[in-house]
Amino acid sequence: MANDPYITDSRQDTMSYNYESTTSSSEVQEHDFSTDSTSENVAPAPSRISLVGTAHVSEKSIREVKETIHNQQPDVVAVELCKGRYDALKGKTQTSDISVKELLAEGKVYFFLIHMLLAHVQKRIGKEMGVQPGAEMLAAIEAAEEIGADVALVDRDIQVTLQRFWGKMGLIEKTKMIGTLIAAALGIGGGDEIDIDNITEQDTVTVLIEELRHTSPSAAEVLIDERDAYIAGSLARTAAGGGKNIVAVVGAGHRSGIEKYLSDPRTIPPLSSLVTLPKKRFSLMKVFGIGIVALALAIFLLLIISGTSIELLLIAFGWWFAINGTLSALGTIIAGGHPYSIATSFGVAWLTSLNPMMAAGWFAGIVEAKQRHPTTDDLKEIMKLETFSEMKKNNFFRVILVAGLANIGSVIGSIIALYVVVTITGLDPRDIIEAGLNNLMIRLGI
Repeated sequence: MANDPYITDSRQDTMSYNYESTTSSSEVQEHDFSTDSTSENVAPAPSRISLVGTAHVSEKSIREVKETIHNQQPDVVAVELCKGRYDALKGKTQTSDISVKELLAEGKVYFFLIHMLLAHVQKRIGKEMGVQPGAEMLAAIEAAEEIGADVALVDRDIQVTLQRFWGKMGLIEKTKMIGTLIAAALGIGGGDEIDIDNITEQDTVTVLIEELRHTSPSAAEVLIDERDAYIAGSLARTAAGGGKNIVAVVGAGHRSGIEKYLSDPRTIPPLSSLVTLPKKRFSLMKVFGIGIVALALAIFLLLIISGTSIELLLIAFGWWFAINGTLSALGTIIAGGHPYSIATSFGVAWLTSLNPMMAAGWFAGIVEAKQRHPTTDDLKEIMKLETFSEMKKNNFFRVILVAGLANIGSVIGSIIALYVVVTITGLDPRDIIEAGLNNLMIRLGI
């Protein structure tokens, strides 16, 4: 083994680096990297790290990974996986009921949908290439087991990545990203075809990354830049103690960034800064939703203050109830929801539309979950499904779809209902406001 630490990619180019670390290697053996260490508290230690840049759905990459590991006989094989993804690949996840109530209440529906869309797109590409997604990582793990090497999981937890991914994107970026993923999942568009076997070439990788940065800068930051830093930090910790031969299997898109950080470990940010969940940011969607609620409440309040007859108030409320409930229920029907879920979304939509802290989809989703009892097996099964109609038969996906479409229907219903209440009933907002203010001033003695 060379005395000087160095890093090499799959083409066997080598460069020399010095690592500084005081982290014990026992953490690596446990596949659990502490996130509160920084690159400042490390001591020089010579270790060799070979980076193998792969395409995640390429048979060529699988062969290259196996050959590199068997040829180099490393002490440690580091893979671009977290514990959750590792267990999923190895089939170690246990069947259990999913807490849909917690999922809906914490607002995780949309990044779960993003996760499923990403997985579906990768699976579709993998099918076209005749390779299952994650096959190269599984090949690396199996090769490590064959030669008796330790396996190090060096990627950030997928749930943290997804939450930071969703939390950092603005409304426009989210809309573009969802549209792109849906189109890709359905096989629509796609632009120029890319040779997967040549995707590990740096020029191709650079083009793909720059395209992502142009389409969604926040997504590129979370999915690429932050994970480059996290993986590099994990590798530096794995290399601590010296005398280790490490083969790291990572996606081709991460290789350049990881090399940059490993060339100067002092630039690696504290890992704790890469796993902190983003604070809730200013959201145009929330402002829009609160605005609709405020406008609806103001109209009904002014109707009452202005002395509007009970008959007219009942007509206005009837339209509000019927339109909100009908469109929310329609969303649930389109999602293939249970009759109880349809009835629930119809019954609560009028009220949830007047309360920014509630959503019709929460209630419809919880009722749907009680009928279908989604489990972790359902979540894993989604990744194997080929068509949207097949996905709709999956219990977990059906619950998420019911919640999402019931919410969308309710939002559309609120907008239409406001217009109908103001116009169909022959009400003039200016007259309502004027009469309401006059009555209010009289009651206050002004």
